[in-house]
Amino acid sequence: MEKKLNIIDKLASSLDSRDEVPNIELAEEIIQTADKKAVKELVKNLSNKKAIQNDCIKVLYEIGERAPKLIADYIDEFMELLDHKNNRLQWGAMTALGTIVNERPKAIYDALPVILFAADRGSVITKDHVVNILIKLCAIKKYSKDAFNLLMEQLLKSPTNQLPMYAERVIPVINEKNKALFIKTLNSRLHDIEKETKRKRVEKVIKKFKE
Repeated sequence: MEKKLNIIDKLASSLDSRDEVPNIELAEEIIQTADKKAVKELVKNLSNKKAIQNDCIKVLYEIGERAPKLIADYIDEFMELLDHKNNRLQWGAMTALGTIVNERPKAIYDALPVILFAADRGSVITKDHVVNILIKLCAIKKYSKDAFNLLMEQLLKSPTNQLPMYAERVIPVINEKNKALFIKTLNSRLHDIEKETKRKRVEKVIKKFKE
């Protein structure tokens, strides 16, 4: 009788795989069976050796993208990783948090001081996912005003390389109430953008809401 592989045995690093395919396949397998024990095992192994940590966080946020309910109970564990010395774990945890905003909006909103602190100190990928979190909160009426103001603060200090992408991502949450602040924020950054192609992308977003 063939021995059943445990969760760790199925990770990319355990299989000597150089790509993420095994991790994505494992995430899909866990989702199909709604395997809460497997999710718990992955979270437990976030403190394992680096290669295992990296694989586990990847599987967890891939689960979160497809079935956020399965990882929504582990918000505290993800929050603890936001200042981890392993950068992959740090931004991976922020990615995971981003997938559960709609499942745990109050908890994510209450955690914003820590999340924003991590954004200030974190990598570009960490910042990208913080912007995504704020955009999702903007779409929830109870948190929309505060989240939008915090989002504009992120746009004011974002790297110019990321600004066009952020501006475009914000478009779905723009309305008559917040439109003026959005335009003002983007206008104030135009002179910072040296690359013409990137500046034109931001100008295009501004024009969309001035018409």
